[in-house]
Amino acid sequence: MTSFEEAETEETVTCLHMTFYHPCQAEKRMFRCLNFCKREQVRAEETARFGRDSSACRYSLMDARVSRVQFSLQFYRKLNSSELGFEIKNMSKRTKLMVDQTELGYLNKINLPWKCIICFGDYQILAEIQEGESVDYFETHLRLAEMPLLQERYLPSLQPIPENGISPSSFPSQGKSPIEIDENE
Repeated sequence: MTSFEEAETEETVTCLHMTFYHPCQAEKRMFRCLNFCKREQVRAEETARFGRDSSACRYSLMDARVSRVQFSLQFYRKLNSSELGFEIKNMSKRTKLMVDQTELGYLNKINLPWKCIICFGDYQILAEIQEGESVDYFETHLRLAEMPLLQERYLPSLQPIPENGISPSSFPSQGKSPIEIDENE
C-alpha cells in the first residue's frame, strides 16, 4: 500500500463567505481590521462576534456608529441531523439587524439562511454558506464589494414590468394617468 492509500479521508469544511459593503468604505476605512481574501479557521465552539470592540469581537469594524458587539454567529449541528448551520443574533441595543426581510431586535436570533443579506445602518453583508462535514471548526472567507450589494442582487423593481418587457420608465411621462386595458384588446 502506498502512503496515499493509507492517508485519512480528507474532510470538507463548512465555509461562511461574507462580502462587505459600506458607501463610505474608501474614505473611512472601517474594514481595515478585517482579513480579506484569506480563509480563517474558527473553532466550532467559538462565537464569531462582529463589532467595534476588538477585545470582544473576532471581526472588528472601525466605526463609532457600530455597537461594541453588533451581532454574533454561532456554528451548530441541527438536531437529529448531520447538517450544519449558523445562528445569527443581534447584540446591539440601539440598532435593528435585518437578515433578508426579517428584522431582529436586541438578543433576537434566527438560523442564517444559506444565502442572505445582513444589514444594519449603512452596512450590507452578503452571507453565503458553503456546506462541509467538519464538526470541529468552520472557516470564514471575507471579501470587500465595490458596489452596493442590495442594488446588485436583491432589490426588486418598484415598478411592474409589462409583459412586453418595455419598462414605462424608459419613456418620458407626458402627464397622462394610467389606463387600464383589457387583455383581449
